[in-house]
Amino acid sequence: MHVQLALVCEDARMRPDGKMDVHGVFNDLAAPGFPAKQEHMVLVTTIEWDRDDRGRMKFRVDLKGPDGKPSLTVDGETEVDERPADRPPPRTRLIMPLEDVVFPRPGRYSFEIRVKGKRLRGPSLFLMEAGEDGVDGVPGSAGAGAPDGLPGATPLPEAGGTD
Repeated sequence: MHVQLALVCEDARMRPDGKMDVHGVFNDLAAPGFPAKQEHMVLVTTIEWDRDDRGRMKFRVDLKGPDGKPSLTVDGETEVDERPADRPPPRTRLIMPLEDVVFPRPGRYSFEIRVKGKRLRGPSLFLMEAGEDGVDGVPGSAGAGAPDGLPGATPLPEAGGTD
């Protein structure tokens, strides 16, 4: 069993033909201050199972902060079907919308998926503080007031704000 795909984006959907559309992938977020809140993001991951894996599998996804402690936990379960040797191995595609995620401090946040007693590494996000003239210390960043902010980043409103 291993993680075949893991990312954070603005939106993801399964199509009727079995393909996944993913939009707005990002790895970094800039915030005007901390704690900060991301109103909406989507965790996308695909787990490819071993041939002998089958049945209902419970899993846990933790978002771990810079201190290594979970700041968000989601529990779930998935059904893994049996596949003949001449077919692709079973896979679980998770599209997990996350709302109002609070980031207490700047630094690296990493998703970890726990299943069958194993810890699988998911995507990570780097949270940084944005100054009034752009993201501090990042050359070429467009200002915090620019529509796109740092390329690949989403500005975050202050936690508890009513924007």
